[in-house]
Amino acid sequence: MSNPLIDKLQSRFDASAAQGMNDVFQFNFSDTDNYYLAVKDGALDIQQGEHDDPSVTLSLSTDTLKGVMSGEINGMTAFMTGKLKATGNVMLATRLTSLFPKG
Repeated sequence: MSNPLIDKLQSRFDASAAQGMNDVFQFNFSDTDNYYLAVKDGALDIQQGEHDDPSVTLSLSTDTLKGVMSGEINGMTAFMTGKLKATGNVMLATRLTSLFPKG
């Protein structure tokens, strides 16, 4: 993987927060390649491209994701202002900050 933001997510992953989960987070970025994160029973698998059946799809820029993950941007505010678009199980997106806590 050559995307530093995606690599950072991998290093921040909290396996204990993902116990019992079986979900796919699709990231459709406006300024780089798309990625999806498959979370299953405490394991994380990151792949470039698009998943056939994601649990939730998030459309945003890499800067918006960086801001949300660092706490500089409130995820709900990003959603309400159109910087972040979500489809599918939108409530699942709220778990991202517990799955990838600030390090």
